Amino acid sequence: MLFDSSTRSELAKSFGVTLVVILTIMLTLTLMKTLGQAAGGNVAPQDVVLLMGYATIAHLATILILSVFLAVVMTLGRFYRESEMTVWFASGVPLSRFVRPVLRMAWPVLLAVVVLELLVWPWGNQNSAELRDRYQKRSDLSRVAPGQFQTSRDGSRVFFIERDGDNAATGRNVFILANQHERESVTTASRGRLEMEGDDRFLVLDHGQRNETQLKTGEKSLARFEQYKVLTDTQVLANGSQLPPKATPTMELLRTPTAKNQGELTWRLGMILCGINMAFLGVGLSASNPRRANSWNLLFALLAFVVYFNLVNVSVSWVGNGRTTLPSALVSLHGSAFLLAMAIIWLRDNANRFCLRRRAASTASA
Repeated sequence: MLFDSSTRSELAKSFGVTLVVILTIMLTLTLMKTLGQAAGGNVAPQDVVLLMGYATIAHLATILILSVFLAVVMTLGRFYRESEMTVWFASGVPLSRFVRPVLRMAWPVLLAVVVLELLVWPWGNQNSAELRDRYQKRSDLSRVAPGQFQTSRDGSRVFFIERDGDNAATGRNVFILANQHERESVTTASRGRLEMEGDDRFLVLDHGQRNETQLKTGEKSLARFEQYKVLTDTQVLANGSQLPPKATPTMELLRTPTAKNQGELTWRLGMILCGINMAFLGVGLSASNPRRANSWNLLFALLAFVVYFNLVNVSVSWVGNGRTTLPSALVSLHGSAFLLAMAIIWLRDNANRFCLRRRAASTASA
């Protein structure tokens, strides 16, 4: 009981500290990325906090798995460095005995990973995709703040406009700088409005002029117009109801077993199995030499996590491309990882026995 309680207590403390550090780093990187997307006109500025929250929730399962793995490696590695492992081994406690307190500490986290991957992951991706899609399907005119220059979503036009009241589909004093097909044009108009033609959206300008310059030849032209149409978005209503596989609920993926859906299931089920295997691997990879004040075991463990995580992505790609099936990908990758973890623990448990037997045999032969 003392062994289990003390080990679980140390593991829980290490897990909490590791989770806070990794989550802080993740939030900072996500905030920087989302602010960059908002500055580039890809997402709405008012949705930055929501998108950051959805992105963090979507990657929370990976953060939890990494936190459990690092907590096991760092805690048991400290036991090795401070000779606590020597005391436990001398007391007849093998390394495999540490699996039980590790699992008892990790099972709530692994249960949270299951819920996150099967339920929260598609929900967060769906809401994030809807926010981005809703903003992208807004017209360039409605994305422009009054009195500010704004780049269109394809980067080919710069707008300046004054809103005409509360109607987002109309504006006055319109200025458009466009650069397309080696032509640079400046278009001004007293008023503009939006019109739909099929799935395409047009900005109709009234009473203005257009200055156009050929960038190669330098030739310039000036045209005045009573009405002028500018294409702002193509097929804005097409494929609006289709969601990517990562935003599709798990039950829907099971009902429609296409290659892409099977690839997404490989990710969700694979991350659950990855969490279990990483707990076992952490026990085996935590060994370190107490006579050496270094953290090579931690670096090697991090490398093992990176390799495993990338192999999960490779298996997702292979299943999505039809190169292999879902069961074979799960069994071959995660089954091999489980066997490897068990083999490492077994070898570390029996290493001393092998050494003693070899010394006894060499002594007897001498």
